[in-house]
Amino acid sequence: MVREIVIWPDPVLREKCLKVERVDDELRGLIDDMFETMYASNGVGLAAPQVGVNARVVVIDSSP
Repeated sequence: MVREIVIWPDPVLREKCLKVERVDDELRGLIDDMFETMYASNGVGLAAPQVGVNARVVVIDSSP
């Protein structure tokens, strides 16, 4: 699912993110959504706060 990208000056972008304690289906779903959102926006990287989630998660496409 493509999520809405949070734009500055949204306060969520200034919050200290929470550590990820375990990898579960919810986190896997978030990561899938983040990749879909990143590709839909022609991006090469996206952090969880940019989709409104306060977690230390980032997705990156490093393919040439």
